Amino acid sequence: MQTSLFAGVEELPRDPILGLTEAFVADKSPNRVNLGVGVYQDASGKTPLLACVKQAEEALLAKAAPHAYVPIDGLAAFDAAVAAMVFADSADLAKVSTIQSLGGTGALKLGAEMIRVISPNAKVWISDPSWENHRALFSAAGFTVETYPYYGADGELDYSGLIKALSAIPAGDAVLLHACCHNPTGLDLSHDQWREIAKIVRARGLIPFLDTAYMGFAEGLEADAFSVRLFASDGGPLFVSFSFSKSLSLYGERVGALCVLTASAQERSRVQSQLKRIARVTYSSPPGHGASAAAMVLTDASLRKQWDDELGGMRERIKKMRKLLADKLTERMPGRDFSYIVRQNGMFSYSRLTKPQAIALREKYAVYALDSGRICVAALNEKNIDYVSECIAKVMAEA
Repeated sequence: MQTSLFAGVEELPRDPILGLTEAFVADKSPNRVNLGVGVYQDASGKTPLLACVKQAEEALLAKAAPHAYVPIDGLAAFDAAVAAMVFADSADLAKVSTIQSLGGTGALKLGAEMIRVISPNAKVWISDPSWENHRALFSAAGFTVETYPYYGADGELDYSGLIKALSAIPAGDAVLLHACCHNPTGLDLSHDQWREIAKIVRARGLIPFLDTAYMGFAEGLEADAFSVRLFASDGGPLFVSFSFSKSLSLYGERVGALCVLTASAQERSRVQSQLKRIARVTYSSPPGHGASAAAMVLTDASLRKQWDDELGGMRERIKKMRKLLADKLTERMPGRDFSYIVRQNGMFSYSRLTKPQAIALREKYAVYALDSGRICVAALNEKNIDYVSECIAKVMAEA
């Protein structure tokens, strides 16, 4: 009998995040809670359709425009609006190459391939820990991926370790930094810390790559752009990946962008040609609907104001859930300090659950958190917060 062509194909482990969701869906417990999902949920536990997006989509539908191909580098109005929002007056936009991407992941992939063009022997440095897909994505692009310290043994930012590591990275290597709302820890850098990091990166000739997937979820759109604009203010070079999945709740539309700050308009043109080639051989052209809606929100003053308000509401709800979780855990475990949950930013929290505790949380109580202890605070609401805090306290007490 002829051996199957696929007989030697290895079955890979499930994605640590998406696999957890699969297990959650299969769980029949009436009390199940998915804290592993990387999606914002409102107070009712649903992914919201923002009113500003709904209005933009209604306007697009009223135009009854055909679904034509989008240019390789995306909708011009979208690209221009994203660059203006991200950089403001911190950079000469004539020097910024912007390309619409398939979400934030697509922007990271385009950036990785562009770094292969300009510095093929570079290593890529990511934080320890980082979003699981960062290592996989850059490794798949052919890079050796190294880590710099970030999360300390005491559960706080290991800033001294971070600075020591950055100060020893060889020139030409790329450093991936989380612009705000660090995923998975929720631990962000202060402005002074960002300034010191920028000086080191520039002095050592490193390639800075800022992943900006959660802009607006820490302190607001303007405040959260601080790190990007700091790096941009000295003229670059700079890579910035951006996503509207969370901030506009456009998850399924895959609306993202890669911005590359270059040294001149001529250099920008050459970089743009390379990015278009990479996109062309990868997916040819991006989808149009979500980007059209995003561009309308960004360029219409009324819709932009509405978006700011809605994003502010999401941000404040997350902060409220952080405080509520910390308070309820403190009630159940007096004497233990849970203030770290409140100090963290964004959708995620490193809860300080150990791997055995996270497994027990799933198996005994159907509360799904990653093995690392990362939980999605945005998945909490007033209906499940008591149950979740009670179960977390139980597994922590059993350790």
